[in-house]
Amino acid sequence: MTGHVFGISDSALASLSTSSRVAIQRLLAHSPEFSNAYADLPISKLAAVLVLLYEGAGGELRVLLTTRSKELRSHPGQTALPGGKMDKTDAGVVETAFREANEEIALPLYSPHVHTLCTLDPFVSRYMVVVTPVVAFLDDLSVLEELRAAPGEVAHIFDHPLEALLDPELVRKEALVLLDSEHWPYEEELHNFTDALWLGSIYRLHRFRSTASPVKGLTADILMEIANIAYARDAAFERWGPGQLKSFEEIQQAISACSQPHWQPLPGNVAPTATVLA
Repeated sequence: MTGHVFGISDSALASLSTSSRVAIQRLLAHSPEFSNAYADLPISKLAAVLVLLYEGAGGELRVLLTTRSKELRSHPGQTALPGGKMDKTDAGVVETAFREANEEIALPLYSPHVHTLCTLDPFVSRYMVVVTPVVAFLDDLSVLEELRAAPGEVAHIFDHPLEALLDPELVRKEALVLLDSEHWPYEEELHNFTDALWLGSIYRLHRFRSTASPVKGLTADILMEIANIAYARDAAFERWGPGQLKSFEEIQQAISACSQPHWQPLPGNVAPTATVLA
């Protein structure tokens, strides 16, 4: 089987709403600035996630998400994008993302209905793992019916409107988890954030209420960036903390200059699970 090819058919685009079609075209045209950013890094520090988009019944783009099993040692019970560490047999980050999605939710490794659109510049987790998002589009929703959560890894598969990562008000029509519940113990109704110190700078950790576990931390960062590219507009809230490092290049420079790149919540600005970045 040949590798994943970037692109999408005219017929798949033609079936979309105008808003979704334009958003997909913007993502397809996107090129990462640091395409070889991980060339000199050990494979143990490389990871990829699959951002699988599809159009909902209302003509909006939705993104596939998972709730991690509470049996896992790392980030149990938290929202994630399908993905994980690169394997030495992987040809690259795109193959890593699709392999992990196949293992975690049984998404076919190669499907004519899944179109790879682009990759983004890498993100860096609080554990200094370089994570590359791989964005793809699903044009046949029947594929979703075949997905299965891997026992012990994934507790739940759900989705979320992509544009709601820029405007949380858009989730009001969703069947959201209850306020003051396990998955949303916060005072704010739809979205909140906590500022912390990381790499000598402010890092703003966002949380978004959903139909399942909250979308937060690194997952939220990735989806906010993808939504910004797709819809060509800024968030309705203040996305960045004061002086926050925004680019992969800035983070690389900060890591080189920082002898102990640890995470530290700011006094008086600590919320439950405030120290979770990825």
